[in-house]
Amino acid sequence: MSNPSEFGQNESPRRAVFFDRDGTLNEEVGYLDDLHRFLVYPFAGQAVREVNQAGLFAVVLTNQSGVGRGIFPEELVNAAHERLLAAMQRVGARLDAIYYCPHHPAAEIAQYRVECPCRKPAPGMMQQAAQWLGIRLNESFVIGDRYVDVEMAHRVGAASVLVQTGFGQSEWEMFRGQGAAQPDHVAENVYEAVQWILRSLK
Repeated sequence: MSNPSEFGQNESPRRAVFFDRDGTLNEEVGYLDDLHRFLVYPFAGQAVREVNQAGLFAVVLTNQSGVGRGIFPEELVNAAHERLLAAMQRVGARLDAIYYCPHHPAAEIAQYRVECPCRKPAPGMMQQAAQWLGIRLNESFVIGDRYVDVEMAHRVGAASVLVQTGFGQSEWEMFRGQGAAQPDHVAENVYEAVQWILRSLK
């Protein structure tokens, strides 16, 4: 379904914050074909750390169809995630799991050319994380810069926050008020999104 980097299981189900990656935790650069272009936002680590401190799981979910399109290999995705984990560790933050989907219905590479259940807005990666970690999806949160993140949250009854980094501003202008799935909140960036989530828990 997806390719996880899983760092532990928990027997007591609890809430999670699901983070999109590109444009949410790190700068949006299009298809990442060079690791030197992978730049984590300076406020991302503090956002994740405050999620940790609140006792919520912090999980990354990201579509990486560039793998299936033959633009970059899975090794580059894994290297980017190692860089992301290191950036979190430097500020005392922890990601509990990272999942990515390499598929696309029109992928150049045959093994990735599938209609999968993990490519957002399908909630397969959320469901896999929920099963592995023990997460109550309908009491959890999704933060992302695309409406596919909003739709994914909507499908499992989770709350969603659209950030204005990455593609967030253009997505908000294009899809605001259209369709059934709309964000529960719009935030300037992932740190402000986490602040809204933490306030909503009180």
